[in-house]
Amino acid sequence: MMTYDYSVAERFMRYVQIDTQSDPNSTPFPSTEKQKNLATVLTQELRDMGIVDVEMDAHGYVYATIERNTAKDVPVICFCAHMDTAPDASGTNVKPLLHANYQGQDIVLPDDPTQVITTTSHPYLQQRIGDDIITASGLTLLGADDKAGVAIIMDFAKYVINHPEVPHGNIRILFTPDEEVGRGVEKIDMIKLGADYGYTLDGGERGALEAESFSADGATVVIHGISAHPGYAKGQDAQFHENSSAIY
Repeated sequence: MMTYDYSVAERFMRYVQIDTQSDPNSTPFPSTEKQKNLATVLTQELRDMGIVDVEMDAHGYVYATIERNTAKDVPVICFCAHMDTAPDASGTNVKPLLHANYQGQDIVLPDDPTQVITTTSHPYLQQRIGDDIITASGLTLLGADDKAGVAIIMDFAKYVINHPEVPHGNIRILFTPDEEVGRGVEKIDMIKLGADYGYTLDGGERGALEAESFSADGATVVIHGISAHPGYAKGQDAQFHENSSAIY
């Protein structure tokens, strides 16, 4: 049986060092130009694999096609992940750390020893005894959301390209910016994507599959009244109504 040299961990640790933090207060798309730095890397790596149909558009989306190798009529499947990281914490100078053969011990992040990852706080770690764990160093986000998904798709593409004996239809790859600020699909060209079905690799526990999506609708609430400091707010509403009655 042919062995395969998996590249997920190496790719992931390299991708997280590229700052792709999005900005909720920015109006252009993508919200930060630096997201295109990773998009450019992914575009070139896909081409280096031998994939011909690869494009990074003006909005920072990366589209690619792994051409079918079967005559069977099968749906076009898309695999998608987002490249940006959340604005909640820094994505600059990320230092990924590999904790090999994890045995359940507390993981103290060296650049901020107050940051400790425990099985008490994260019970799922108990199911990963013996695995390699990757964390940040303590001062930044790691960026596993969703560069883990990006790395998996890239390694999947490499595997499919290097194993032509595996039959498949057209496979579409899509990497998107600005997911963390709620604008990730704003500029997607669905006609260009041309997929019948899609899977987003942006989950949690291994083996989990989510078939539904929450609705991220927003609401605007308008409150009519007066603004008063809580230290002296008592009775202010009554005074407001008295004044209103006097006016009318």
